[in-house]
Amino acid sequence: MWHILLHILLPLLVARTAFHNTWVKAWLLLLLTMLVDLDHLLANPIYDPNRCSIGHHPLHQPELFPLYLLCLLFPQTRLLGLGLVIHMSLDSLDCVAMGQWFTGQ
Repeated sequence: MWHILLHILLPLLVARTAFHNTWVKAWLLLLLTMLVDLDHLLANPIYDPNRCSIGHHPLHQPELFPLYLLCLLFPQTRLLGLGLVIHMSLDSLDCVAMGQWFTGQ
């Protein structure tokens, strides 16, 4: 429950802090990056509360993280990159809390 709540509240905090005049638009765009979780539909079972997303799902591969960071450098992709970095950071923290970092389990 906390994990999902953080995926909503942290982007809200970032949007309100960094994008004062356009925070609603920024927050919605940051929330849209949660669509990266559609790759969970490829897993069997689709939802497993004890599974670390990092290294298990196609769009949650550590090799992609530099690409997500690279998106931060360009104004056209900055919000996309920011949302993905926030998302992967929260998922990574979840994996560390479960003691499953990089195991793909």
